[in-house]
Amino acid sequence: MTFYCLKRSSVLLNSHFFPVFDSDAFPQKVVALKMTGGERDAETPQHQHHKCQLVMALSGYIKCKIADAIWMVPPNCAVWIPSQNVHQNLISSNANVCMLFIDPDVQGMPEKSCTLSISPLIRELTVHLTSLEQNYLPNTATARLVEVLIDQLKQMPTQHYDFPTPVEPRLKAIASQLLLTPDDRRSIATWAKDYAMSERTLTRLVKQEVGLSFGRWRGQLHIVLALQKLSSGVSVQRIADELGYESASAFITFFKKTLGKSPKQYIKQQDL
Repeated sequence: MTFYCLKRSSVLLNSHFFPVFDSDAFPQKVVALKMTGGERDAETPQHQHHKCQLVMALSGYIKCKIADAIWMVPPNCAVWIPSQNVHQNLISSNANVCMLFIDPDVQGMPEKSCTLSISPLIRELTVHLTSLEQNYLPNTATARLVEVLIDQLKQMPTQHYDFPTPVEPRLKAIASQLLLTPDDRRSIATWAKDYAMSERTLTRLVKQEVGLSFGRWRGQLHIVLALQKLSSGVSVQRIADELGYESASAFITFFKKTLGKSPKQYIKQQDL
């Protein structure tokens, strides 16, 4: 696995040492990296940097832990990480990944973490940029390519393939339990009782902390996990079972209602 850690010294990750890459050492407003997965999944330690980061999955998947949420990076999408946000990236063994590091002074980019849809043009421009010398000069072909790339990124629609993990102790405990047992189909009334509060209080807290209903919050976790499993080749039937759905058709209905496409269409999109 070719991997670049954003530290000033090598770190031990999955029993392998990886070369140093300090994105903030580059005066260029955009630099790029490409990496491929190894024999097993690999995760970076928590880190942060001055440059903003765009994490793009060409194949496989990436799961980012950013501040108070877990974000999924499915193929043909990218997660935007603003400047100085503490984060970790889990990269699957079958992943093919590009990363852009963009100066926070670049105008028009998102102010908060989000998922960006990635067009074929952005995908190819990014892949090409990773193959070029990163210490490029102004007014060169590479600098002009970067300007086109930034202009295109500003036009991309945002998505939210994330599972917020609240700070409030009871909600944080519920989030941890949901992550451990995503097939847990307890009603909100039962969850509230089990965590010593009323259903009304739990409803209010979830809305206040994450801006979603309890059902939609749990559904966000199912989307994050489903995208990860689909990218790893897990069957729809098995995903439905692991997430606690009564049938594959019930899961397919949920998936299509949430993302506007069926799991089959999503898998087909991965192969484009």
